[in-house]
Amino acid sequence: MRILALIGALAIIIALAATVFFFGGFYNVAATQEDLGIVKWALVKVREASISRHAGVTPGINLADPAIIQAGAKAFAAHGCVNCHGAPGANWQKFSEGLRPDPPDLVDVSKELEPGQIFWVVKNGINMTGMPSFQIAGVDDKDIWAIVAFVKKLPEVSEADYKNWTAAP
Repeated sequence: MRILALIGALAIIIALAATVFFFGGFYNVAATQEDLGIVKWALVKVREASISRHAGVTPGINLADPAIIQAGAKAFAAHGCVNCHGAPGANWQKFSEGLRPDPPDLVDVSKELEPGQIFWVVKNGINMTGMPSFQIAGVDDKDIWAIVAFVKKLPEVSEADYKNWTAAP
């Protein structure tokens, strides 16, 4: 019984210490400071779990259609995705280096996430990052799916293809 009381007391002390640390302003939220390991770990786990839980949508279009992929490249460029994520032959803007967490490399994302998960992230954005909600910004689902098609194809897109697809007519 004493062990249970000790564990309970220890849990209460840890909870109070964490409350004082975070809500007392001791945790530095400046983007110039790296997150504590436990905070970074928790944010990644919460983000991954949330995306997995909420992203059950399936594409209503053929993501392998070259016309849709090209439309996605145009939408990717037009909506400013290149600023934070870069693109073939186009580097991200310097300001994106100040985002915490860093914007992900979409070549890696395209391999790790399912199309529905990418769609959910683009449509809804992610709190506490620089990733905005394209839905709130007025982008329709058709354009979001085109961006998803482009992101899924991204590992194979050449610099020349990207420039051709995004060039003004």
